[in-house]
Parts: sequence; C-alpha cells; structure tokens
Amino acid sequence: MAASRDNDADVIVVGAGPGGSTTAYHLARHGVRVLVLEKSQFPREKVCGDGLTPRAVKQLIKLGLTADGSFEEQGWLRNKGLRVIGGGVRLELDWPDLASFPNYGLVRTRFDFDDLIAKQAVKAGADLRTGVTVTGPVLDDTGRAVGVTAEVEGGEPREYRAPLIISADGVSGRFPLALGLAKREDRPIGVAVRRYYHSPAKHDDDYLESWLELRSKEGGDRLLPGYGWIFGMGDGRVNVGLGVLNSSAAFGKTNYRRMLTEWLGATPPEWGMNDEANADGPILGAALPMGFNRVPHYTRGVLLVGDSGGMVNPFNGEGIAYAMESGELAAEVVAQALGRTGADRERALAAYPAELKARYGGYYRLGNIFVKMIGNPQIMRIATKHGMPHPTLMRFVLKLLANLTDPRGGDAMDRVINAMTKVVPAA
Repeated sequence: MAASRDNDADVIVVGAGPGGSTTAYHLARHGVRVLVLEKSQFPREKVCGDGLTPRAVKQLIKLGLTADGSFEEQGWLRNKGLRVIGGGVRLELDWPDLASFPNYGLVRTRFDFDDLIAKQAVKAGADLRTGVTVTGPVLDDTGRAVGVTAEVEGGEPREYRAPLIISADGVSGRFPLALGLAKREDRPIGVAVRRYYHSPAKHDDDYLESWLELRSKEGGDRLLPGYGWIFGMGDGRVNVGLGVLNSSAAFGKTNYRRMLTEWLGATPPEWGMNDEANADGPILGAALPMGFNRVPHYTRGVLLVGDSGGMVNPFNGEGIAYAMESGELAAEVVAQALGRTGADRERALAAYPAELKARYGGYYRLGNIFVKMIGNPQIMRIATKHGMPHPTLMRFVLKLLANLTDPRGGDAMDRVINAMTKVVPAA
C-alpha cells in the first residue's frame, strides 16, 4: 500500500510516545507507509509513575518485546501486584489470574521506555523523524486535515502530507486544539508530581505500593490531600510521587512539590526518601487527562490516541495501557479505511470512536463518578476505614480499579464488574 506521489506517507503520526509508537508499529505491520514526527530526541525524560499493570504488559508482548528473552533479562523489574496502605492497614493484593491478561506487572523508567517502543516501530517499518515539532494541521477547502505543518530542528519550516493523521501528542493536545477540539470541563483531570530517590531498602520491591493516606509530621500528624505511590525501579532507585484530582478542594490550591517532601519527611529514615542527599533529579509534574475529556476521537481525517483523547483511567491514573490499546485499535481501523474511498472510508473510520465508546465508555463513566466521590474526604475516610480490613472486598476493588477482568466467563467478581460497566451509560 504505497502513498501517492502527492503525499509523504499514508498516515502521519504526531508524537512518538507509547500511543504514537504503538500505532506506528501496528500500521507498519499492516503494510501501511507511516511517518512518525516527534519533537524530542530519544532517549528523553518523561514525567510518569513508571509502573505498568498487566494491561500494559499485554501490549508490550504484542509489540514483540519478549522476542529476545524475558523482560527481566532486558532490565525490566517484574512485580506481583499492588500493596495498598491506608486506614492503618497494609494489604498486598496479587494481580488476578486471568485468561485475558498476564498475572504480573513491570516497571521501567520512561527515559528509555519510549525509546524502546519507538525502535520497535522503526523495526516494523515506520519512518521516525525526531527533532520535528508539529505546529498545526494543513486543511483542504472542506476543513479536512490533509497534512501537518512542522518546524524541523536545525532546518526550515515545512509541510508533510498524508490522507490521515494520528494525533498522539499527549496531554497538551496542541494538534487537536488547532482543530478546535478543546478539553471537556465536565470530565476529571488530575495533577501528579514525581521524583526519583536512591533507596537500597525499597528499590527492588516486587509490589507496586499505593498510599491512600498521606501524612505530614509538620505541624503534628496532619493528613494531606491526594494519594501517593512508591515504585521500585530495580536499579537502586524508587519512583515516588503523588496525585490530586480536580474533585478535591485542594486541586489547584496546593504546592504539590512541597506536599511531596512533607509526606516523604514522615517515611522511615532507612528508606532514604526524607534525605535530600538521596534525591536523583528534580520534582517534576504533569497533568492526567481522564475519562475521555477530549472528543470526538475521530473528525476530519484525524484520530486521537491516548492522552490526546483524554484516555487516562479515572480509577487509577493509568495512561500507558490505554494509549497503547487505542493505538492498536486506531491502526486496525485505519488499515481497513485506507482501502476505501469517499463515504465508504468515512464509515470505516467512524468505527474508531464507536469501538472506544463500547470498550471504555461505561467503565470511564463509573470512574468519573468514583472521582467525584473520593474527592469528599469524609467518604474517602469511611471507605478506607471499612474497606481496607476486608481482603476479598479489596481484591474486587483491585480488579475494578485496574480494569482487569475476563470479558467472557471469569469469576463472580468479573461478572459483576462487567455488568456494571454495561449498565452505566457510556461516557
């Protein structure tokens, strides 16, 4: 399937994060000529918790990242599940045993994670250009995107042409904004900050650690807003961070960086996270666009993938898995659409937002309700106090929050969660 002489590619992908590179990989595997434009050079720093659930692991396996040996042999740290701390309880919950997903998660710094996926896309046949900042769409007389304008590092501004564009440019969403697609204010959004610390005591932890309550010793034993995490990196460091949702009264009114150091000041000294000498780099922050907070996911020749389309899970702040899943879906739809023309092509492309809604719409709507509820400190305290002491209930909560169920069959928990997401109107 070759691009016409008037085009630079069949498809242009804007952004080479996990969503963009996964899209490019699957497009290339379908025989599509795909051009990926990325503003940064790899490897690159990226603000993230670095923890991957079994949903994301499944996508990594689809990319062929286990072809040269196990993940552990390639420097990934494997984890068994989630350790939840709150309400005076410390509970370790293993990832569920399912037919649909592996029963383990992984950790790897985003510094080289994105580079690994981009290299897989190139290996599959994608054309990756780094140092190229896409500045906006090229529109035809009908307002349809037929290419992009870009600034090339060390060169002149230029245009790239293709009949279809994938917007995978992350939370900023500059490309969809240029098309007039603004964020929806009625959908949840979070803010997260993170920092690396050297921690011999915690760096090789085989559980992702989630803190439902954050406390500060400054001014007494004071409860801080938000939730926290400590993820071992396996290289002598931990990724430590916290997040606050816009349903919280503290959202936008808090010094999140100071709050992080306040919380870490109350952690055990042997962990090394209350000593500035153990810090590795600055505290960095990023927004988490949740629950489809930018729509439509297809319009005028442009498909939105991952954070660009607000696909972060409202329940747990996970974005990588959904970026990669939406990228794979976008590639399948686009590969089918490129073999058609006119109204027939548009019908094929309309399958993308329809399938996203079918897969995630009800679940994200539940997540949006959940975010509003836990924004109330009293509800959060009651839920933590009465839920944490019950392991069976918490295993159900883990499946719900991580979106890990078997769609057909499965156990009673799976059937309840799947029924809930079908009953609730789609987001």
